[in-house]
Amino acid sequence: MALFAVTYEYTDAPRQRDAHRPEHVAFLSGLHESGRLLVSGPADGGARALLVFSGESADDVAALLDDDPFRREGLIARRTVSAWSPFFGKERLDPAPAQEPVR
Repeated sequence: MALFAVTYEYTDAPRQRDAHRPEHVAFLSGLHESGRLLVSGPADGGARALLVFSGESADDVAALLDDDPFRREGLIARRTVSAWSPFFGKERLDPAPAQEPVR
């Protein structure tokens, strides 16, 4: 699987985001537990977010995110999904568990 950087730019509707945040967090938590979402968090004081996914293609990742409650409620003004090839630290984002050294 490849890595993809996703950016969200939110609409100027903080009250609506707050109302739907628990469902949004539960949705992302499920993707994290499944190993698809590797890391995510808000940026620019909460006006944007950065998420890193493993996936087969940008379309695959976008399809996953189509069910995000923030998207359903029209709270994402812009979403980008870009293939991403980190140079430093890629091993930290590997969804496969590290194997213990043989002794």
